[in-house]
Amino acid sequence: MNWFPKLDFQAVFLEPWSSPELIHWNSEVIVMGILVSWSCGLVGAFIVIRRMALMGDAISHGILPGLVISFLVCGSLAIGPMLFGACIAGLACSYCIEWLRSFTNVRQDAAMALVFTTFFAFGVTLINLQTGHLDIDTGCILYGEIGLVPLAPEIDFAGFKLGNQSILIMGIIFVFEVVLLVFFYKQLLITSFDPTLALSTGWSPKWSHFGLMTILALCTVASLEAVGVILVVAMLIFPSVTASFFFERLPAILFATLPLGILYSIIGFHLAHWLDCSIAASMVVAATLVFIFSIIIGKNNGMIFRRLTN
Repeated sequence: MNWFPKLDFQAVFLEPWSSPELIHWNSEVIVMGILVSWSCGLVGAFIVIRRMALMGDAISHGILPGLVISFLVCGSLAIGPMLFGACIAGLACSYCIEWLRSFTNVRQDAAMALVFTTFFAFGVTLINLQTGHLDIDTGCILYGEIGLVPLAPEIDFAGFKLGNQSILIMGIIFVFEVVLLVFFYKQLLITSFDPTLALSTGWSPKWSHFGLMTILALCTVASLEAVGVILVVAMLIFPSVTASFFFERLPAILFATLPLGILYSIIGFHLAHWLDCSIAASMVVAATLVFIFSIIIGKNNGMIFRRLTN
């Protein structure tokens, strides 16, 4: 019984780049994967530091009713209303989790599970009630299809072709994240590691928290067409956790997101061609393989280095 197909080097590594049309198409797929990994990885680093890894899962599922209500109000699936609806729903989901944690005896992990399942179920119910009027595929939202990113419309501004809509929007969100990180790095750092110190210096941990949740919602909805909300969760966690096996300081972990995102996308793309499976899922498998590699050889508490130093 053959678990894996025979590896044909030419078909897997050369044929996807054998013509200008294929180069253009596949380049856009990989670029989208890189931008998703970078965008999710940056915000994910702070979420992991705050021990809120499951918050990415909660927000990514909790935005669904925001998408549906946004369509019902605006009558459009345009990215602008979708982003706005997702952000509002994401913040509402985050606020409900914080309220349950602060004013009841429900623990944070239980609060996350309660809220995101409720929000997601509410969104699915709204979609079912609007059958025939609302063209939102929950399977697409969950799993996405990064291989179809090149089919996204081109953005035309004042007669100039600016490029693929999905890639451009994801790129803008990534640049926006970098700008925010440059200007608010100190605040994010202190509120993540020492909320008490942050309060004494006049910086509100709550505003920092809700700012992160807003960025998380933006990343999630912009990634819907590519990797889907379930696989976005992996990109939120893997880069920073993997980098932590090689680096201790946060700036190094954040910078490591860049090469890791490239690795995930390129390895995952060719892995999908070899196994003939979902490209988005293969990118997460690639992230898993890199993570396992880091556990073994990572100089910061990796298995080999830990054995050598003990």
